[in-house]
Amino acid sequence: MAGKDEGLILGNFIADMVKGKSYELFPQSIQNGILMHRQIDNFTDNHPVFLKTKHLINNDHGRYSGVVTDMFYDHFLAKEWASFSSEALDKFVCRNYRLLIRNYRILPQRARFLLPFMIRQNWLVNYANFPALALIFERMDRRTNYKSGMKTSVETLQKYYPEIKNDFIEFMPEIKGFASKFTS
Repeated sequence: MAGKDEGLILGNFIADMVKGKSYELFPQSIQNGILMHRQIDNFTDNHPVFLKTKHLINNDHGRYSGVVTDMFYDHFLAKEWASFSSEALDKFVCRNYRLLIRNYRILPQRARFLLPFMIRQNWLVNYANFPALALIFERMDRRTNYKSGMKTSVETLQKYYPEIKNDFIEFMPEIKGFASKFTS
């Protein structure tokens, strides 16, 4: 959603790893990407369709329902990529991995740690398939000391697949419209 603006892309990638006002330590274009990501997160977290999906899975994932919903939407974005972009997903991902590698030295420590795993396991493409998604959820579950129920997230996704896919399809035009304000 950051288009081809490299600062926005970098800022979007690192935004969750940059806390508080420490974003001010980055160049302006990256700051813009971080702030864009934060506003998109806020828009998403309060959107009625996202909240509908989150409520649907709440019994399975409780307070982690938002994180799980976000990952489910990432799954559908990877699966339905061609409906939303004229650039092939693998080309988009490779281009952005190269950008992250070129800017490795300015990435926050956590991003530096995660980037090799992300590239080697091709997370962004593999969100589309259940085995890879299950592995990602399993790792996330470990980081929450198994309180999140994320290890069963793929089962939840399969159980509600048509409903969540419909929510995602309804949500995408709205998030794209919101995000376009930052790239125009």
